[in-house]
Amino acid sequence: MKIFLNDKLVDASLAKVSIFDHGLLYGDGVFEGIRAYDCLIFKLKEHIERLYASAQAIKLEIPVTKRKMSDDIILTLRANKLKDAYIRLVVTRGVGDLGLDPRKCKEPTIFIIADKIALYPEELYKKGMEIATVATRRNLPESINPQIKSLNYLNNILAKIEAINAGVEEAIMLNQQGYVAECSGDNIFIIKNNSLITPPVYAGALEGITRDAVIDSAIKVGLMAQEKLITRHEVYNANEVFLTGTAAEIIPVVKVDGRLIFEGKPGVKTLELLKEFRKLTKTEGVRYAL
Repeated sequence: MKIFLNDKLVDASLAKVSIFDHGLLYGDGVFEGIRAYDCLIFKLKEHIERLYASAQAIKLEIPVTKRKMSDDIILTLRANKLKDAYIRLVVTRGVGDLGLDPRKCKEPTIFIIADKIALYPEELYKKGMEIATVATRRNLPESINPQIKSLNYLNNILAKIEAINAGVEEAIMLNQQGYVAECSGDNIFIIKNNSLITPPVYAGALEGITRDAVIDSAIKVGLMAQEKLITRHEVYNANEVFLTGTAAEIIPVVKVDGRLIFEGKPGVKTLELLKEFRKLTKTEGVRYAL
């Protein structure tokens, strides 16, 4: 496997980051998870824009242009001969010292990994998954804004640990006011009657690329999309529930906190939205040749 590291391709065994890199020491950096489908990088422009927006928010100057960053992703995919892939693009503050001062980090570290991924077992996409609400609350936006896709994911990992301990694959995280924010690694949607509802970003949800694609597709399946605060009561009594994410794509939820959602099987509209999403992955993005 070839890894793109600081402007060159290296073998995975030789891809090394300094122990003084602030991305490692303090989670000081930003990242994107991106998918390629049959030589099309899905929503690449949107992912690159979000990466640079996250970097701007933490005052991290990325030393390459957006165009070059896109070209480097394509270079990495070609080097690994991948038509279908999950791409992890990471920019850290770079090498510094043991102090917090970001001014000591003179040059950001950039690396790109392209590989296969299967976030959840295939059977869960057919039968639906069970999730649970956990005690770990979503970070306050005033502390660490969820709109920043930073390397500091301990908040999410703690929620994931609770989900695993509860015997489920994913966790619902509430915000400080007790409203549903998102899951540990996915956005959450409910369908009630003819409405497709997802928490607004100010509730603590990341503005996911897949999330936005689903919102845009709602009208095609006869749903009115809206962003509004959601309680657990509304989740329990929804007609359908599903999660979205770059790695997860769209996955149905059939049980939440031990409550069956409607008939306890993947919903009709969820499956229709998944079909629309599959169409988008064939057309929306940047093509490349191996």
